[in-house]
Amino acid sequence: MKIHLTATVESLEQAKRLLEADVDTLYFGGGTYGLRLPHDFSLEEQRYLVELAHEYGKRAVIAVNAIMHPEKMLGIKDYLNFLSDIKVDAITVGDTGVIHVLRRDGYEIPYIYDGHTMVTSARQMNFWAKRGAIGSIVAREVPYLELCEMKDKLMGFGEILVYGASCIHQSKRPLVENYLNFVETPEQDKSKESHLYLSEPRKGGTHYSIYEDEHGTHIFANNDVNLMAQLDALAAIDFCEWKLEGIYTPGETFVAIVKLFVEARDLLVKGEWTVEKGFELNEKVKALHPEERDLDNGFFLMSPEEVK
Repeated sequence: MKIHLTATVESLEQAKRLLEADVDTLYFGGGTYGLRLPHDFSLEEQRYLVELAHEYGKRAVIAVNAIMHPEKMLGIKDYLNFLSDIKVDAITVGDTGVIHVLRRDGYEIPYIYDGHTMVTSARQMNFWAKRGAIGSIVAREVPYLELCEMKDKLMGFGEILVYGASCIHQSKRPLVENYLNFVETPEQDKSKESHLYLSEPRKGGTHYSIYEDEHGTHIFANNDVNLMAQLDALAAIDFCEWKLEGIYTPGETFVAIVKLFVEARDLLVKGEWTVEKGFELNEKVKALHPEERDLDNGFFLMSPEEVK
């Protein structure tokens, strides 16, 4: 069994710590072409991170998963040329315009299809596999029972979020800016560092993180995902590409949580995983997770009929 762990990166120093922790893939990018990244890396920093990953014998995947409006498509070939030059291992792509350019101009950059909430069936994932995708990022809303139905039908791999925040809505509209203008506080910070959130009027404990950037407005699920206790179930159906998302779990805390998933991966590969060990690791993840954010299994344990 081969299990791949992909972790997001927020700094050059954290990247080293993640590689030392034995993650398989670093995931990062720049704010112009990548969505919801912990940090906006410059081109030279992206070059450095690819070289660093390769020094450790690991992979580097760069986010090119933004919705490419015309002004962004004007620069996409220059960026793809750069990514080809630095020998990135793969990119994530969701916009069909970028896929068209990759195929039309013969780029030899492997791509992973990232259509966000749209990637919900083997049929759709295979559609892109037939057009060059090496895999797809499965929508967070797909429960375990539907993954079981997919497993024998997929032509490429399906990447699963096993830890971290889930985006549930993106709009090109500047919704935060519009609201702040309405309440006459336009100077307030709208970035993710502002820690703004929405709360439902009749559910005081709800906490939908929201921020705004050049791609528009992003809203995240009330709880972050933690599938530590379900990793053996994923491995049993050969969903072995696992993503750890650190956009709201900063610095060394994220590295410490990644180490727990590395330990879980190694136990599963060696055939030494037990329910008791899974429970122990799960409790450690919960203890490290930021106090202001809650954890649950997301949609994983729901029946397909429950998913709306």
